[in-house]
Amino acid sequence: MNIQRIFCIVLPVALGACSTRLSKAPVVDRSRSSSALISQPAFKPAPAGYYRVRAGDTLYRIALEHGQHYRDVARWNHLQNPDQIEVNQLLRIVPPAGEANVSAGTNITAAERAVTQVQPAGGVSAIPGTPLTLSGPENASSKAAGAGVPAASAGIALAWPVRGPILETFDQARNKGINIGGAAGAPIQAAAAGRVVYAGNGLRGYGHLVIVKHNATFLTAYAHNRALLVKENETVTQGQRIAEMGDSDANRVMLHFEVRKQGKPVDPLQYLPKP
Repeated sequence: MNIQRIFCIVLPVALGACSTRLSKAPVVDRSRSSSALISQPAFKPAPAGYYRVRAGDTLYRIALEHGQHYRDVARWNHLQNPDQIEVNQLLRIVPPAGEANVSAGTNITAAERAVTQVQPAGGVSAIPGTPLTLSGPENASSKAAGAGVPAASAGIALAWPVRGPILETFDQARNKGINIGGAAGAPIQAAAAGRVVYAGNGLRGYGHLVIVKHNATFLTAYAHNRALLVKENETVTQGQRIAEMGDSDANRVMLHFEVRKQGKPVDPLQYLPKP
């Protein structure tokens, strides 16, 4: 066999081997984390009036997000310990048929309840931290309670909870309320009459927190306090001192103030008089 013939036989074999070695490896999509490849339990949509628990949820936060008292939610679901809820658990978040929400401020007096009703438009006190005042026709019950004028079509009359500069405004994605600056120990006042449905530090990110429910629609939340001056189920009036400003679970002294309508955060500046 001559050299030329041997070369013709060996060259194709060598090229074939090279093409095999240089062929691309199979492409593997590693953009998804390994945990995403593990079968996860399916979350069925919760029926109306219910909520399905997800990882990281607490009963306190679930209640806040739906405008309820956590004790009511615990009672409706026969929970002996509010801290014991499970992922994928179905929770009732509205009262059972025929049952009133007994922790929502049902014992508020008529005079106190008048504060949360829409009043005729008129001039308002422009000094943060002071009750609003009517300049229209007087109402005997609202006058007795120190009621005031809400923003136009607001549905609730609010007073500023504390005096101070606005450090951060409302943003649905990043900040579910407004942050108001001030000095440590500054008095925090109830923005309207209602009943305290939460007073504690069980909600991560809020520090020492007070939540006041004003009626079936509105509640207000006061976070990062240094001290709490009220207890759960206590009835408060507009302008009453409920806490002291602080920096609990925050990077500076401030009040984080939220207004919740049907459990959903709304811009407090739409409900407060202009400073």
